[in-house]
Amino acid sequence: MFSRRTGTLVARSLALACVVTAGCLVLGTATAFLVTRTDLPGRRAFGVLAALPLAVPTYVAAFAWVSTVDSFAGFWAAALVLIVCSYPYVYLPVAAALAGADPAQEEVARSLGRGPWRTFTGVTLRQVRPAAAAGALLTALYVLSEFGAISILRVDTLTRAIFTAVNLGFDRTGALVLSTVLVALTLVILLGEGLSRRRGVRYARIGGAGRPARRIPLGPWRWPAAAGLSVVAALALGVPAQSLAYRLLTGVSRPGTLGEVTSAVASSLWFSLLGAALTMLLALPIGLLSSRVPGPLAIALDRLSYLAHGLPGLVIGLSLVFFGIQLAYSLYQTVWLLALGYAALFLPLAVAAVAGAAGHVPPIVEDVARSLGRRPAYVLRTVTLPLALPGVGAGAALVFLTCMKELPATLLLRPTGMDTLATRLWTHTSVAEYAAAAPYAALLVVIAAVPTWWLATRTGLFTGFGDG
Repeated sequence: MFSRRTGTLVARSLALACVVTAGCLVLGTATAFLVTRTDLPGRRAFGVLAALPLAVPTYVAAFAWVSTVDSFAGFWAAALVLIVCSYPYVYLPVAAALAGADPAQEEVARSLGRGPWRTFTGVTLRQVRPAAAAGALLTALYVLSEFGAISILRVDTLTRAIFTAVNLGFDRTGALVLSTVLVALTLVILLGEGLSRRRGVRYARIGGAGRPARRIPLGPWRWPAAAGLSVVAALALGVPAQSLAYRLLTGVSRPGTLGEVTSAVASSLWFSLLGAALTMLLALPIGLLSSRVPGPLAIALDRLSYLAHGLPGLVIGLSLVFFGIQLAYSLYQTVWLLALGYAALFLPLAVAAVAGAAGHVPPIVEDVARSLGRRPAYVLRTVTLPLALPGVGAGAALVFLTCMKELPATLLLRPTGMDTLATRLWTHTSVAEYAAAAPYAALLVVIAAVPTWWLATRTGLFTGFGDG
């Protein structure tokens, strides 16, 4: 644990996380401000384009860059790919916070003689600080747990070293040591974010705006700002689209048969469906308890689910490999162990959906049903769940599509001989068969675009954009 190699891996992992998080903070906050508060040309289109990189899995983007640009690899290549793919994690919450913030505070600052820049840094940024911090935390945890992109771009971090130790070196002890270090780093980041949030709670309240904020004229900077956002969209979306189209049409390596692609799609759908079903089954009691009977037990269960979500998929997968070999061998190499891995990774998404949906069910409806002599279980089955079904269904769809994109846990836990779109893509790119990987990458992007569009349209982010 205290060897020089481990120290190097920790330093490189933290450095990559810091660089990507800082880049996403700057790019995401600047984009959100431009599309919500200025007279940027085509700001509605840029608002949509800024959310779409979430539809491109990072390992698909890395595959696209590697197959397009010669010798594209290393630390800074990985940082570029992760920044342009991950900045929506900051952009979406900050844009939503800006759209809902009360502009009165900024107007008061301007009336007291503060210029646009001082108002932005002294007032606006403080208003959106909690949203930006939440996005930064999500980005940092995502980079620490990232495996596919950094493996394709050949950057030695903790996650890549763990996978190499298990799959190539058969060194389970070394993998366990590195996983422990990675878990410790994750816990430190979560603890630091919690302490920072408590210290900055006085800035966390954002008043509900009764009117939209006045657009700030950019003057001569309108078109340079639009050009800058166009470059970001080209890097995040244009390169993958061009690479996939080229490889599909003119590539020299082809997938073995159409049956392989069909089999990968079927496996992806089956694994994801099973994982989503198990996740929602586990989330229902936690979400209902959190919304209906808040207390220490509900809080403890909720925090435990989020703690597991903060762990990388590689660590969850490796832990379940040990669990299957040592304690539950009958589950080892079965789809049920993979479904359990998905549930551990994505349980908070399901819990939040269930709790939010149940919270919108009026308690008086349940009280009336119980006053008529119905038992609690009957009321839950016939009243609460039917009314909460739309929100629960949206959560299930989100978990299902997130399972489709999961790579490291699927690589470790899938049954032998069964491949998904993600694992087929990784297998072909690892031996530079880029045209063979293109169909799997294209299908993943198309499927992932569905929850991304849903996220962008259901948040109400674009309702106040107007024309232009």
